[in-house]
Amino acid sequence: MTEPSYFRVILIGWFILAVAVFIVLFFITVPYGRYARRGWGPGVGSRLGWFIMESVSALGFAFWFILGEFSRSAVSIVFFILWEIHYVHRAFIYPWRMQERKKDIPVLIVCFAFLFNTMNCTLNGRYLFSLSGGYSLDWFTDIRFISGLVLFMAGFSINYQSDRILHKLRNSCQTTYRIPMDGLYRWVCCPNYVGEIIEWFGWALATWSLPGLTFAVWTMANLVPRARSNDRWYREHFPDYPQERKILIPGVW
Repeated sequence: MTEPSYFRVILIGWFILAVAVFIVLFFITVPYGRYARRGWGPGVGSRLGWFIMESVSALGFAFWFILGEFSRSAVSIVFFILWEIHYVHRAFIYPWRMQERKKDIPVLIVCFAFLFNTMNCTLNGRYLFSLSGGYSLDWFTDIRFISGLVLFMAGFSINYQSDRILHKLRNSCQTTYRIPMDGLYRWVCCPNYVGEIIEWFGWALATWSLPGLTFAVWTMANLVPRARSNDRWYREHFPDYPQERKILIPGVW
């Protein structure tokens, strides 16, 4: 079996696993943050945990970029920059702006996330820089690239702004949770998740690749059930929670 054929088999299996995880996460809430609970083994500090989980994506993608046959094209360089914009922020900036809380992240969850990010950056990096056949300069004027880039940057901006609102709120009140009221939080419970979902569907469109689409599906599989749990948690703990606020889609759900 050739590498492209082997790669497709892995990609199909990875996609099927994403669908299965999506279903499971509606019944099991991953135990970190406000959902931290006993029974999941030893934990690690939230800052260190986030750093370990996310840094592999930044470093792993850079590894495939350096080794890639098509990584010197202008389009590949743009893809590399877009990916690193997200993951350098996620690994090397975001964790250290967090208010360190007493609730640790289970080491088991950190390991699962590390493995997921390793697989994800490998599928995307290996495809883009070695198996895609390369992207010509004409791709910069293709509507798929242009619209995908707009979505990616819009999603990143939404995610970044929403995270800043949460950081500011949590840093001003270190002992309890509060209801975020600014920005897109006025309309949905988890605009940071909305931004990330938009971001990676933009990536899938800009790269026009199955690994990119699979990553977008995985993003939904992880974040949609989590957003539903967050909305339910706020409604259970805050009697004054805005009843008209939706979970992810303003005015719909």
